[in-house]
Amino acid sequence: MSSKHDDPLHEQALESEQVFDGALLKVWRDRVRLPDGGESVREYIRHPGAVVVVAQLDDGSLLFERQFRYPLGRAFLELPAGKIDAGEDILACAVRELREETGYEAGDWRHVGVMHPCIGYSDERIEIFVARELRHVGHAWDDGEFLEVLHLSVDAVEAGIRSGEITDAKTVTAFYRALPFIR
Repeated sequence: MSSKHDDPLHEQALESEQVFDGALLKVWRDRVRLPDGGESVREYIRHPGAVVVVAQLDDGSLLFERQFRYPLGRAFLELPAGKIDAGEDILACAVRELREETGYEAGDWRHVGVMHPCIGYSDERIEIFVARELRHVGHAWDDGEFLEVLHLSVDAVEAGIRSGEITDAKTVTAFYRALPFIR
C-alpha cells in the first residue's frame, strides 16, 4: 500500500479551523486541495475513539445492553462499549467499560480488530475485543447512565440482526468480526 502522499486520491489540507468544541465531539472545517488541483471544504468530527466488547459467558451466551439513545429517541440492543479516555490504553478501557456497564470482569481478553463507523464525517475508531472467563462482580454505572444487561445466544443475536431488531453499527460489525472466536 502506498503512503497517503503517494495516493492519487489524497486531499491536502490547506487550512483548518475548529468550529465546535463539545464535551465529547470536536467539529472541524478544513479547506482542502483536491486531486485535480481544485479546492473544496471538508467538515468532520474528531472523536477520541472507543472500544466495544463481545463478552461471552460460559454457557456461550453474549452480554448485551439495552440502552436509550437520545439522538434517535429509543432504546437499542448493543454490545458493551465506551469512549477511550485521553492517554488510556485500549485494553484498559475495554476492561473498565465491561466492568462499569455490565458488572463483569474477564480472565481472557483478545483484540480482534478495529472499525471506523462513520468515515464520511468522523475520524472515530472503535477497537473490538472478545472477553471470556467472565465473573460477575457488580456494575459501576456512571452518573446518568441507565441500562439493562441481557444474555443473548449467538443465534438470537444473528436473528436480531437479520430481523432489524439489532441495528447498531458497532454491535453488528463487532459481532461478525468476533464470530470465528465465539462459535
